[in-house]
Amino acid sequence: MQSTSRKMTCLPILLTMLISTHTIRAQTPPPRSSPYLSQKPPALVPQVFAPNLVSQTDYYEYGSIFSKQGREFFYAVIVNAKPQIRCIRFENKAWTSPITLLASDQYEYNDPFLSPDESRLYFISDRATDGKGPKKDFDIWYIERKKDGWSKLPINAGSGINSAKNEYYMSFTKTGTMYFSSNGGTSSSTDKNYDIRFSPYINGTFQASRKLSHAVNSAHYEADVFVSPNEDYLIFCAERPGGFGNGDLYISFKSKTGEWQQAKNMGPAINTKGYEFCPFVTAEGKYFFFSREGDIYWVSAAVIDGLRKAISLRVRAS
Repeated sequence: MQSTSRKMTCLPILLTMLISTHTIRAQTPPPRSSPYLSQKPPALVPQVFAPNLVSQTDYYEYGSIFSKQGREFFYAVIVNAKPQIRCIRFENKAWTSPITLLASDQYEYNDPFLSPDESRLYFISDRATDGKGPKKDFDIWYIERKKDGWSKLPINAGSGINSAKNEYYMSFTKTGTMYFSSNGGTSSSTDKNYDIRFSPYINGTFQASRKLSHAVNSAHYEADVFVSPNEDYLIFCAERPGGFGNGDLYISFKSKTGEWQQAKNMGPAINTKGYEFCPFVTAEGKYFFFSREGDIYWVSAAVIDGLRKAISLRVRAS
């Protein structure tokens, strides 16, 4: 949604004050066998991730994740108008070239995310459950990890998650609860009123999903949700009036009483006049990844701690 005005609050100023106290030191280029595809770690300003290897000028890349040990990297890329999922692995003391994991001339595959035990790779696709041509909407699917790689036949995540409309971008708590977005309560699969939902995983089955409160959801578009494994904060993309661009990243922290607090725009340290989406934080909590205008970006996760402190200061001052 195109923003016509910006409501500037003290939150971005507080964040700038908090993060400006960090010292940024010069770093030498890392060796090829170092973590995170041997890329130079970012500080508090978002940087394009792995230029010319992952983020390429001739392609549109988005929706990236690392495994817990940092030895696998998954992301989506659009090739010949069809999104596909690729993987880069750390093998034999070096990173491989990108490997195409899921691709089709008929279906779209994107939004990869690993289950908490990493035995499944979840994603969204417009493939039909009967295998006969693409659907008009996207469901959440998964493949299973085998000794020799990944299973070939995708499995639908089931009716506890999927509806007759679209389901997008999932993430998980450490107990297996899935957070995702859907426009399942709307009249058509093209309706932009997406909301963030969650579904507990009990006895091997996803339960009927429920919408989050108005502290997170609104009458506008909310999607691409990342929930922390401890379920103490979540980050999502929203198209709301008063933002910095067409789509901004917002954050909500959980209160001491277990309720989601009012979501706040992550501010100019993250958001631009472009479109920010597909958030992800690495397992050890060091780096925050997101997508912007066809490239994947990463930044120190200290920006999240800065926002937590800034929001806390605002609450105490009010």
